[in-house]
Amino acid sequence: MMKDELFEVVGHKSIRRQDRTGPANQTSITQVILLGLTSHRRTQIALFVLILIAYLITMLGNLLVVILVQLDSRLHTPMYFFLSNLSGLEMSLISTIVPQMLAHLLKGIGKIPFSSCMTQMYIMSSLACTEGLLLGVMAYDRYLAICFPLVYAMAMSKGRCILLATASWACGFFLPVLTIHYILKLPFCGHNHINHFSCNILMVLRLVCADIRRVEVIIMVASVIVLLVPLLAILISYGLILVSVFRMSSHAGWSKAFSTCISHLVVVTIFYGSIAALYMRPHSGTDSSHHKHVSVFPAVITPFLNPVIYTLRNKDVHAAVAKVLCRRAAKLKD
Repeated sequence: MMKDELFEVVGHKSIRRQDRTGPANQTSITQVILLGLTSHRRTQIALFVLILIAYLITMLGNLLVVILVQLDSRLHTPMYFFLSNLSGLEMSLISTIVPQMLAHLLKGIGKIPFSSCMTQMYIMSSLACTEGLLLGVMAYDRYLAICFPLVYAMAMSKGRCILLATASWACGFFLPVLTIHYILKLPFCGHNHINHFSCNILMVLRLVCADIRRVEVIIMVASVIVLLVPLLAILISYGLILVSVFRMSSHAGWSKAFSTCISHLVVVTIFYGSIAALYMRPHSGTDSSHHKHVSVFPAVITPFLNPVIYTLRNKDVHAAVAKVLCRRAAKLKD
């Protein structure tokens, strides 16, 4: 019988397996048990109610953004086109995690098939990659709009916007393929408990009874590509925007540039502040309780905040909402 590594469960220290023997491709795990955010029943019910409310508001808010961009011709601009893509992505991400999370909170225990866990891991990784790339594209769009307003319409034509969005989605779903493929070739055996509310890639690696240093390197390289490259593009874009803004003599120009960029900057700060803390240090010794608590932010809170941040002080969106409501009221009168 193989000697398996004991992994950390709630309140216990993980003991790294010293003797790894047996077939390289053996996988004895058929289902995964997610320990969730807490084992306290009353806390589980309270979290269920709060997360359900947040989920419904998030879906409605992001869906509203997508619908408004489609219905109002004034929102048929590159900025709102990419924003609708971001809203669609956020709905996909939260729907990949939260319904399962709610079901587990309601039942009090989280059990899912191993294959479903691997599928969720891939989709989550792909959507996170896509979001990073989309945020980079949105920063480039703002750079062109502010620094080159005369050629902006030509530079960001409808065809080019579709190309950039498609490339972001395609690259986002392609980049994790190598990592997931390599992980699936590793032997999974021993304990099947994950101290998390989803099949997070770093937590899944704790179920591997083999040397994971190579896959950790692959994750680090992928993180650099997906996180640091778009972040570099964002920093360069906003650096050039600042230079352009400082050259403006009009305070109205300053105010317009600031209002155009502030929402995107807030979203970028939230995204990179939370994701980088989770994925830029793929180390098996990371405290999993801290990891899962931090993970709530990008999984639940960020998709909830994005439509609020982008629409709260946006006059174009306010006008679009008023227009839709007026049309609805006119129909009801007829």
